[in-house]
This record gives sequence, C-alpha cells and structure tokens, in this order.
Amino acid sequence: MNSAAAPDPPHSGGSPNAKHVMTAEERAEYERLRRHAAVRHRRARRAGSWVLLLLALLLAPLAVVAAWVHDTVSDTDRYVATVAPLASAPPVQDVVINRLTDRVVDNVDVQAVTDALVRTLQDAGAPPRVVDGAASLEGPLRNAVRTVVDRTVTRVITSDAFQQVWEGANRRSHAAVVNMLTGDREGAVGAVNGTVQLNVGQVVDQVRERLVDAGFDKASAIPDTDRTITLFETEQLGKAQDAMRLLDVLGTWLPVLTVVLAALAVWTAPAHRVMLMITATGVGVMMVGLLVVLALIRRVYLDSVPPAVLPADAAATIYDTFVRFLRDSTLTLLVVSVIIALVAYLYGPGRLARGVRTAAGRGTQATGRGLENAGMHTGAVGRLLAGHRQWITGVVIGAAALTLVLWNHPTVGAVALVVGVALAVLAVLAILAAAGPAGSTAEQAGQRAVP
Repeated sequence: MNSAAAPDPPHSGGSPNAKHVMTAEERAEYERLRRHAAVRHRRARRAGSWVLLLLALLLAPLAVVAAWVHDTVSDTDRYVATVAPLASAPPVQDVVINRLTDRVVDNVDVQAVTDALVRTLQDAGAPPRVVDGAASLEGPLRNAVRTVVDRTVTRVITSDAFQQVWEGANRRSHAAVVNMLTGDREGAVGAVNGTVQLNVGQVVDQVRERLVDAGFDKASAIPDTDRTITLFETEQLGKAQDAMRLLDVLGTWLPVLTVVLAALAVWTAPAHRVMLMITATGVGVMMVGLLVVLALIRRVYLDSVPPAVLPADAAATIYDTFVRFLRDSTLTLLVVSVIIALVAYLYGPGRLARGVRTAAGRGTQATGRGLENAGMHTGAVGRLLAGHRQWITGVVIGAAALTLVLWNHPTVGAVALVVGVALAVLAVLAILAAAGPAGSTAEQAGQRAVP
C-alpha cells in the first residue's frame, strides 16, 4: 500500500516543512472515519430532503385551492369568466325561466278579470249559459297567460342581451365587493373606517349638467363635497378585510413556498434524479386525491340540495361551473407531474429508458445522415450542437418550463403544446447535429443520453 504524507500539526514542534508519513493503520483509520462522515452526511441530506418533500406534498393541494380562491375572489375578470357560462347553461336557464314565469303569473289576477267579465255580461243581459261559460274561463285564461309569459321570458333569457346583462351585473357587483374588502376607494362602493359608503359623484355631475341644460343655471353651484352616502356600519367589516388580506398572502405566496420546498427537496437529496421522480410522482398523487375530494364534495352538495329548491341538473351545472377552473388547474398540475416523472425516468439507467434513448438517437442519426448524403451539411453549427448536446437540451427544457410558468393559467392543452414544441425543437437540433460534416462527433453525441 502506498503511504501518504501529511504536514505536522502546528503543536507538534516539528519544522513547518516537515512531512508526516501515515502508516497503513493510520490510513485505514482515516478512510474509515471519512466514509463514516460521508454516510452520516448522506443520511442527514436524505432525511432533510424527505422532510422537505413531505411538507411540499402536504401544501400542494392547499396551494392549488388557495390560488384558485384568491383568483376568484380578488380578480373580477376571473370571477366573471367563472360565472359567465351559467347564463347560457340550459338547466340554469330553465330554472330562471320557470321562476320568473311563476312570479309574473302569480301577480296577474286572472280571477279578477273573469269576475269583471261576468259582471259585464250580467249587466248587458247576457243569457245565463253565457255568464256561466265566462265564469269557467279562469283556468284556460290562466294557462294562456302562462304560455304568453313563458314564451316572452324564454325569448329574453336565451338571448345574447341577457348574457351581456348577466356578465355586466356580475362584474359591477364583484368589483364593488372587492373594493369594499380591499379598502379601494376608486369604485362606486368603498369601505372607510368600518363604514360601507356609496360614491354618488358621477350621479351628482350628471344631475347638475341636466339641470343646467334645462335652464336651471343656479344648479351649477351644487358643491362637489358630500359626494358619498353611508350605507351601513358594521363591526365585521374589519374582520372581512383582514380575511381578504390573509387570502391575498396565501394565494400569492403559498404556491411559491410549495415550489421552493419541492426544489429544495430535490436539491438536498443525494440522488437528485430519483428525488425529482419521487417528488413529481407524489405531487401527481396529491392532485389525484384533490380530484377525488372535489368529486366527493360534488356528491355531498347535490345530495344536500332539495329538488324543490333547485333541480339536480341545475345544481350540478352550477357546481361544475364554479369549480371548473380549480379542476382544470389540478389536471394541469397532474399532467405536468407525469411529464416530469417520465423525463426523470428516461434520463436514468433503466432498460426501457436506455432503449428509448437508443431508438431516438438512431432515428435522429439516420435522418441526419440522410440529409448529409443529400448534400445538406450543417457545418460548424452541427459540430457545435453535437459537442454541447446536454447544455442545449437543458436550455430547451428550461425555456419550456419558463413558458409554462409565465403562461397565465395554463391548461392541459397549453402543456401539451409547449411539450410538443420542445420535443420538436430537440428533434430538429439532434438532426442538425447529426448532419454535421464531422460524422464521428455527431455519432458520439448520438450515443449519449437523448431525451
């Protein structure tokens, strides 16, 4: 065994340049201690990574729900996009049509109409048979009124105008509630010191202008002060605003915290690729669990709504419409998790992964050689691509991930589009690398890992 030399410690009394040659026993003890320290270090890293992973997995569904609630509550455009389909949903339209028709028909006194007709006929000296026939017209007349009202209400509810009115009303009401909860004074309704106030400034301006136009010149002296009307005071307003601020923090930072914890779990683990695959699989499982919970809540909700209050099909439509963005986000994260786990596996030493990489490499090599034989040489660009395959692959994957991060509410279709474009770019770059004049370099590059 070759012996190694080490400088004497400062307290040894030897000269600074003196060397201490370790014996075989000392070298063995040194190697044992180093292996022991390495094992302890790896165990600590592994334990820390598993703790971080557990926290990330527990927070993942909460982060998705918090982000969805935050977007729905604080973003008026998102809220309107959530409730807009209800105006055109046939089950909901049927409920609205039936209830409006019932209310209108109930306010029509059909019996008073038939009584007046009977009195008129009696005063005119009509035969008793005619008078009795008029008295029995109440039922047919009520049915006729209902038919006319139902046709009219149906025409209104199913028109595009109702869709626009529905969206406009929801936009105004939601903006007013958000302004009240956030303390924003720009809207018509705002909150100041525990009071909810209505801003009538625009109304005052219009009234002043119309009065002046009508000849009341003194109306121009109407002051600009006292342009707000206190609607009501409540002690719960402060609590509601505090809850809104908490929701704003959770909806913004809880997803960020979850991503950071997952990234730290992968970075801390001794085997980064394996931990990435485990993390992606765990997040996918949590998303499946969240979808199951949503399905269970849907069943509980439908069972709790009496048919007399709301028909089952209308209740199902309302629930599905309200949670569809949450379901879409959950499905998107599930698909992303599956893709990440699959990519992490394909970069591993498994037999299937090696087979996929080999098949992909042979395909790009064959295509590249075909282009080269056809006289389409990529020259220095091909050599550059072949020599830096791993870096280029990482850049493409990073660009795809950044695109999904910056995408506003990506869907499964958006993920499929980004992944498809990334795979196409990687395939084209691999073919260009294989078509370089330096065939040996391209072949060596093709033998390395191909995503």
